[in-house]
Amino acid sequence: FRPISLLGDMVASKELARQAGVPVVPGYEGSLVDPDQAAAAAESVGFPLLLKPAAGGGGRGMRIVRSIEEFAPALEACRSETLKGFADDRIFIEKFIESPRHIEIQVLGDKHGNVVHLFERECSIQRRHQKVIEEAPSPLLDEATRAAMGAQAVALAQAVNYDSAGTVE
Repeated sequence: FRPISLLGDMVASKELARQAGVPVVPGYEGSLVDPDQAAAAAESVGFPLLLKPAAGGGGRGMRIVRSIEEFAPALEACRSETLKGFADDRIFIEKFIESPRHIEIQVLGDKHGNVVHLFERECSIQRRHQKVIEEAPSPLLDEATRAAMGAQAVALAQAVNYDSAGTVE
């Protein structure tokens, strides 16, 4: 077992990030099986919110929910698409951030525990949760934010003993 394997699970990776001191988008990562409990979780996160597959990627299955009336049908649609696409119907909730910046940081690690980052890419121009354009460096980051984000990406990679090339989003 290697902690890196947990990064494929969005719920587990958020917990690893928290443990490494990396900030994460607030939300609810508990089970959303019981309808009343799921609705209560949605209310606690607040609207708008984003339903996301725990085993997903590439934007598949994600649903923006702007009110409690939209929640149950969106959860069912998200769960159905997620089960078909990933053979796993676990869903979690994140607060939906209007007009976010999507920044990716390239990290490199070796088998001796050394990790470096190769700075960031601005990936905010997207269509259907898929990046269309990457720009490096991000024209919107100041040096302090750039340095802090690079350090956080390295901390996460070190937390999972990363020994390859990868990206922290």
